[in-house]
Amino acid sequence: MFEEVEAALARIRQVTHHTPVMTSRTVNTLTGGEVFFKCENFQRVGAFKFRGAYNAISQLSTTERRKGVITHSSGNHAQAVALAAILLGVKATIVMPKNSSPIKMEATRGYGAKIITCGNSAADREKRTTELIEEHGYTLIHPYNDLRVIHGAGTAAYELIKEVGPLDWIFAPVGGGGLLSGTAIATKGLCPDANVIGVEPKNADDAYRSLKEGKILPSIDPKTIADGLRTSLGSHTFKIISDKVDDIVTVSEKEILVAMRILWERMKLVVEPSGAVSMAGLLYSGLPMEDQKIGVIISGGNIDLNDFFTRLGLQIQDQ
Repeated sequence: MFEEVEAALARIRQVTHHTPVMTSRTVNTLTGGEVFFKCENFQRVGAFKFRGAYNAISQLSTTERRKGVITHSSGNHAQAVALAAILLGVKATIVMPKNSSPIKMEATRGYGAKIITCGNSAADREKRTTELIEEHGYTLIHPYNDLRVIHGAGTAAYELIKEVGPLDWIFAPVGGGGLLSGTAIATKGLCPDANVIGVEPKNADDAYRSLKEGKILPSIDPKTIADGLRTSLGSHTFKIISDKVDDIVTVSEKEILVAMRILWERMKLVVEPSGAVSMAGLLYSGLPMEDQKIGVIISGGNIDLNDFFTRLGLQIQDQ
């Protein structure tokens, strides 16, 4: 599987951004280690998701491309598939829950995809997607339970380690598990002794519980600010995580917000809650970070700032 990550990087490197690796003396002081942040908030569509989407769609057959692709997503993967598809000349249909962020829906539509709304549950998304596949013959580009997507996601950690050298620890967020799976494959391939840690909100801790129980336990009505991490593991991601991830730790909503604030204030990085979860894990896991070399995957930076600017505008008008 490691060779597939390398092949994915060769496939996507001309269209993806080689995102920056950043450091912070403040974070190093807080942890006692040397921390390197892989900033996928600077990736195309503002998230790591573009890596996997482009890797998957670029491998479709001529017939599959002609019929088009479909996915179900509330945000970043929707935008990633939409952009990758238009770059490759493929029609994309995106099934999005009605409660998706208007900003993310607008961005997805702006990349040229057709959006079809559905109910807000995971079952609603999957049911509507299956119906459309049966009707039109679309190829599903699953948000995380697709090996091509997983291999593409792993290229972020691959780039990080090639740039800074072997790590002692690496932290990545986990929702459906695509990014964590890819991170584990790349990391164990390049530095086998590194500890790969998944980080998950306590309010959506199905991956944590699944790893402990040795079977997939679904996410049931998760209530977390990290909206990109509300999904359950898939068959592929569960197997890879079980084989290659050393542990999953959970963080509170307050800890996510503190991590997000540090990234914004100290590093000037616009990071969404899901993207800050890995930083929260680094700060609050209690793992021994003293004198360690640590990688942190910042998964994305798509956040709705409408309320912020609306309030700011009202304050200005009141003056």
